[in-house]
Amino acid sequence: MANLAIVGTQWGDEGKGKIVDLLCEHFDVVARYQGGHNAGHTVKIGERQFVMHLIPSGILHPGKFCVIGNGVVIDPEYLLNEMAQLESLGISFNGRLLISNRAHLILPYHRAVEKAAEEALGDRKIGTTFRGIGPCYEDKAARVGIRVCDLFYPEVLHEKVFANVKTKNTLLAALYHAEPLDAASIYDSLQAVADKLQPYVADTAMWLDQAMKAGKRLLFEGAQAIHLDLDHGTYPFVTSSSAGSGGALTGTGVAPTRLHGVIGVAKAYATRVGGGPFPTEVKDAAGEELRRRGYEYGASTGRPRRCGWFDVPAVRYARAILGADALAITKIDVLDVFKEIPVCVGYRYKNSDLKEMPAETYVLAEAQPVYKNFPGWQKSTVGITALESMPQAAQDYLKVLSEMTEAEIAMVSTGPERNQTIVKEGSSILKLIKKK
Repeated sequence: MANLAIVGTQWGDEGKGKIVDLLCEHFDVVARYQGGHNAGHTVKIGERQFVMHLIPSGILHPGKFCVIGNGVVIDPEYLLNEMAQLESLGISFNGRLLISNRAHLILPYHRAVEKAAEEALGDRKIGTTFRGIGPCYEDKAARVGIRVCDLFYPEVLHEKVFANVKTKNTLLAALYHAEPLDAASIYDSLQAVADKLQPYVADTAMWLDQAMKAGKRLLFEGAQAIHLDLDHGTYPFVTSSSAGSGGALTGTGVAPTRLHGVIGVAKAYATRVGGGPFPTEVKDAAGEELRRRGYEYGASTGRPRRCGWFDVPAVRYARAILGADALAITKIDVLDVFKEIPVCVGYRYKNSDLKEMPAETYVLAEAQPVYKNFPGWQKSTVGITALESMPQAAQDYLKVLSEMTEAEIAMVSTGPERNQTIVKEGSSILKLIKKK
């Protein structure tokens, strides 16, 4: 049995959903372990496109079981709407989805506080989605959060909702001069969703333990990426959870000894949404071409993504922190039209060379990328499924990325479809997946 985690190595939106979808046939259970509905995984199957925000991508595979772990924060009404949308597309949840009873709930006061706090920052805005993710994690850390299990104890739920709304209304009025929220309406809305969610709620940590004892294989699905991780990202321009491979364990209750491998996912270039330093960002015609060809708009928000060139120090740092056994490179076809492709190999800061990512966000914001330029191939790579069929310049580009990031490249995505993927024969990941 081998369990595997799929984790982003940049700032999210690397195409993790496609990699999960592609590998799903080799696993029995797909578990989402952190984040909320601020993350979106897009999977294209034929002419149909599916966008999941909370439901693991494995739900698209009949017979696969999906788990929303305790590390995820859940907007209950949004979750039910997402389930309804997928059901309308023919996706069944019967006996295939479990939600952790320990997961925390995003409530209207979380969204209200986030919106007010973000707008008050002015030019120092982080670039949040206003979906209440951060404030929900704040309540979790402050030990005043409301969890899924609380939905089924009306007296406890009533006490917690009214106490929290009172505190949040005081905060909203004193700091932001915002309108108060109605505790009774929030409580009523939670009672309305409790019965709908109850069939799916369980102690998922114990369920996963039993599944593994029975020989089931787990695929862990992360949201965002390591450079948005609360500890290891470009703080404070980060998300509020552990987006790395360690989060796969704390976010599901699975022990470290039961994670056997990690695939880091990286675009063949780089993107970022929201505020924060992005050394390789390009704002000229090349950046626009990357955005247009890669259709770089947020799956959750529709916001245009900032685009730039591949950042070696960023991905090399990610590989080390994640313990990634190999990389999956996505969207290489987006680079097909470029005559020359710059790759960032380091940074220059105040007359000093930096080979690795600095912890200080203000240093990274002022650092200038040091580029090496590589020849483009100016031929279509769309749909190629064998590495030797790639243009030689594209093969050379991938070899350079592998050498500089000190990571094996096991998979290359050449388009949005499942079958538009190169899987390197003999790679460590392929051996791990096939391990009994």
